[in-house]
Amino acid sequence: MAEGSREARVGLWNGFAAYGMWGLFPLFWPLLQPAGAADILANRMVWSLVAVAALLLARRRWAWIRPLLRQPRRLALLALAAVTVSVNWGVYIWGVNSGHVVETSLGYFINPLVTIAFGVLVLRERLRPAQWTAVGVGASAVVVLTLAYGRPPWIALTLAFSFATYGLIKKKVALGGAESLAVESAVMFPFALAFLGYLAVRGEGSFGTGGWGHSALLVLSGLITAVPLMCFGAAALRVPLTTLGLIQYLAPVSQFLIGVTVFHESMAPARWAGFALVWVALVVLSADALRRIRDDRRAAPAARPEPVVS
Repeated sequence: MAEGSREARVGLWNGFAAYGMWGLFPLFWPLLQPAGAADILANRMVWSLVAVAALLLARRRWAWIRPLLRQPRRLALLALAAVTVSVNWGVYIWGVNSGHVVETSLGYFINPLVTIAFGVLVLRERLRPAQWTAVGVGASAVVVLTLAYGRPPWIALTLAFSFATYGLIKKKVALGGAESLAVESAVMFPFALAFLGYLAVRGEGSFGTGGWGHSALLVLSGLITAVPLMCFGAAALRVPLTTLGLIQYLAPVSQFLIGVTVFHESMAPARWAGFALVWVALVVLSADALRRIRDDRRAAPAARPEPVVS
């Protein structure tokens, strides 16, 4: 019992660490300016591979590579995951550095609702009434925010749909976080390196030209990509995904607060109304998840077989 409790605590702390670091990302990317979003993204891809390869080497976790190379379908899915997460990263970096931190946080608030919709449309899952309610309220929020922004919140929608797609692919691939990141980074590495070379030839690259401090921050972008993912992987092994699903709101809440209090982004009443609807949808979703957990715990003792007396 004590061992299981300790493992659960380790998992929770790793979960809080992962989503806590992701929540602070809006404070990091502006430090890399005046580098453009594409330049930062390419450096992030290159240094992510270096960081995750070093982590795997330190932990001597290479045995998974040979079996994976004999599975072309999984490799193709991982290549698709690499493209999808690259879109997510690029839009996120551009959004933060263009003064849209609040809208990027909206993307990760909406993400659970999009994930549920994918479960219905792609995996043919059946929703409970509360989940249908949450998705309906979330869709209404997007309409309200479209009117508030005067355009669809495309940054938020792109982030939500790309990350939901990424999660769906990862579910089908079923590979560990660090291993998956290594393959995804390796897929994008030659393209990212070629792009950095192109920028260097044109004299537009920032690595090595913006000072040692700037170059060190670009290298650090790879490490801060890998470390939260490792923490997430450790958490996923030790705590239920329903618990992680509740912890995940820590990241967009932090990003939203940073956008409003640190970067002083404008929040007109109509935008507050749209965000309020999103939060209502998430409260409904979270309450339903907690109720389901409680019901499952109550049902568990009844499902245990009676001991056989001889």
